[in-house]
Formats: sequence, structure tokens, C-alpha cells
Amino acid sequence: MSIGNSPEDDRTFPADDRDSIGLALQQARVAAGLTVEEVSASTRVRIPIVQAIEEEDFSRCGGDVYARGHIRTLARAVGLDPAPLIEQYDAEHGGRPAPTPAAPLFEAERIRPEPRRPNWTAAMVAAIVAVVGFVGFTMFNGNEAPRGTTAEGGPAPAPEKATAAAKPKPVKPAPKPTESAIAAVPRDKVTVKLSAVDDKSWISAKGHDGKLLFDGLLLEGESKTFQDDERIDLVLGNAGAIELHVNGKKLQDKFESGQVERLTYTKGDPEAG
Repeated sequence: MSIGNSPEDDRTFPADDRDSIGLALQQARVAAGLTVEEVSASTRVRIPIVQAIEEEDFSRCGGDVYARGHIRTLARAVGLDPAPLIEQYDAEHGGRPAPTPAAPLFEAERIRPEPRRPNWTAAMVAAIVAVVGFVGFTMFNGNEAPRGTTAEGGPAPAPEKATAAAKPKPVKPAPKPTESAIAAVPRDKVTVKLSAVDDKSWISAKGHDGKLLFDGLLLEGESKTFQDDERIDLVLGNAGAIELHVNGKKLQDKFESGQVERLTYTKGDPEAG
């Protein structure tokens, strides 16, 4: 009978009955209700690398440093403590190497977002606003002259002169036709001139063919002249305000204010129709 360990102590047991790293990550991901695409989007680890790690293939990580970084990131994304998984990886892959600055290398392997493009629209709007503000400021300062002087530096005009210059000029009455003007009227046509002397008047003028020559308001001081080969028919809304010249001759008929007159004139000596 031998002295020492019992036969039972000579039996060989597996070193570790834990799940593989990839299987643990996969089961935790499924339990969390996440897809491979969602984990890749949240961790910025590419989909092929996530799938390879879950299949216990760390060759696509690019080395132990990258593999540890990916394991740590994926474990946190699916709700696992990364420390036991990192220890298991070191035990299965020859232990932990000397510390190296793994963070920059790991960051290079992640999916980097596209660089943000400059907002040219906002920059252009800001530039336009600045230019408009500068131009407005310059014009305001340039147009503002000190009191007592004009913009050119000369003395300012007296208030009463400036007021007089600002008043509108009175409308001059139409000149009366001279004998030469009357003689210049063509004798083979009917020529009628209407002048609003005292007030405005609504007038309508038609030719012998019924064509409308004018239909509207004649203001005080305004004149209208019409010609036709045979006849002109008139309607005067306020006949008392109208002065008539027919075929170069001023009519002496006086109409009353507010009176409506319907008149017809032909060639030759004027006659009221």
C-alpha cells in the first residue's frame, strides 16, 4: 500500500469550465436584445470584427492590444464586466504583454465619423449682413451734416427760403389759342378742344364710327383735344367747368355747374347738337 495521494487525486480535471469569450459576449448581446449592427453602431467597432470575436476568431483584430480593446468595448456595450474576459484572454493567449499605449492604436481601428463640412451658407449670410451693415453705417454718416452747414460744407439755407423752395409750383392755366393757332386747325377735320377751367369734369368723346376716343375725368387745369374726319360726339358730366374750342373757335355758350350736356360737332363753323 502506497503512502501519498489517493487514486482519486490522480484524476485530471479541465482547467476551466467557463464559456469562451466570444460565446459570453454573444449570449450577453442576445439577452440585451441587441443586434450585431446595433452593437457596431454604438461601439464603432466594425461588423466583421464583432462577428469574428463572437466566433472566437481574434485574428481580424490585428493583435493582442486591439483584441483587448475590442473585448473591453463590446463587454461594456452588452452589460458585462470586461475584467474577467480580459483575464481569460490573457490566460488563453500567453499572458498580458508589457503595457503599451494601446488607446491610440485602438482608436484607429474604430469607425471614425466623417469630418463635418463647413457651413458655407451660414458664413455667406454672415458676410452679407456685415457688408449691408457697413454700407448703411457709411451712408448714414455721410448724409448726416452738422447743423448750420450743408453736406458740401457751405452755409445752410435760411428756413424760410427752404420752405419756399419746397412748396409746389402752381399749375399754370392753359394758354388761350391765338389767331395763328386757330388758322392752323385743319379744315377737312373736326377738332374739339376741352379745357377744365373752374373744376374737374367727367367727359366722354366718340368719333363718327362710334369709336371711343376718351372716357374719364378731366382735372382742373387739364386739356384734351380730339379730331375726327366727320363728327365728334361729347358727353360732359360737369359742363359748367368746361371751356370749348371747336375747329379753332372758342364757344361762348355758358353751361351750368353740375349740368350734363350731350353735344355733337362737325366740320366747319361749330354748332351745338
